[in-house]
Amino acid sequence: MRFLQPRTLEEALELKTQAPEAVPLAGGTDLMVELNFDRRRPEAIMDLTQVAELRQWRRDDGELVIGSGMTYTRLLAELDRELPGLAIASRTVGSPQIRNRGTLGGNLGTASAAGDALPPLVAAGASIEVASRQGSRTLAITDFLVGAKRNALEPDELITAIRVPVARGPQQFSKIGSRNAMVIAVCSFALNLNPQARQVGTGIGSAGPVTVRAAAAEGFLQDALEEGRLWESHAEIPDSASVRFAELVAEAASPIDDVRGTASYRRRALTVMGRRTLAWAWGEYRGL
Repeated sequence: MRFLQPRTLEEALELKTQAPEAVPLAGGTDLMVELNFDRRRPEAIMDLTQVAELRQWRRDDGELVIGSGMTYTRLLAELDRELPGLAIASRTVGSPQIRNRGTLGGNLGTASAAGDALPPLVAAGASIEVASRQGSRTLAITDFLVGAKRNALEPDELITAIRVPVARGPQQFSKIGSRNAMVIAVCSFALNLNPQARQVGTGIGSAGPVTVRAAAAEGFLQDALEEGRLWESHAEIPDSASVRFAELVAEAASPIDDVRGTASYRRRALTVMGRRTLAWAWGEYRGL
């Protein structure tokens, strides 16, 4: 096994061109587990922890451009107010030691539907910047996640940054696992309310091969808020609307039975999380 350790992004892209089989190593919280249990033996590993460009973030016209090497610990310390939904999800990632190492780019590279950062990113309408020696391109996150543990990266490309709109309203995240902490999600749900644009965003995790939006639930809630003039009045959302929203969230999932939970349990859990996150987010919007 070859070990590559570029110092700059330019060098990293050059090495990826020369060795497209090289597996990127960011935090190593997934890759090292696979190596330790002999589940994977790549021909080459590319350590990206020395590439400073991947650890930076900046503002750009209402969006945050976050380097793929940003750890959950730094995200919580530096961006929790701008991205509250992602911050809530980041607090559920493993232990403090895992949060010190784990990165947003690693979650995207692994592309597991159980990745905690993915539902908030989907709900917020994030996009992913990738690059190679040939140039760079930007993909909507829903186009980047193409299947179970599969993403849209070409062999010579690396994830360089995640573009996320700054929160314009309440954001929430909920996760169900077999215990209260340091656990992989049985299923998860993220909600993003944007009163300025009068839009609703959602993200469903660990209830299908990829993280997905609940588009019908978004449309229903947007219509309910408009028709009831609830954005303006800040009045309480009727129970019937909350129940229907939660039902549509569950209907958007395509779960399976596995060792962590049954499909029926996941659907039931999503209805509960749908109602709860909506109650939390709308309560925040109402100033309660």
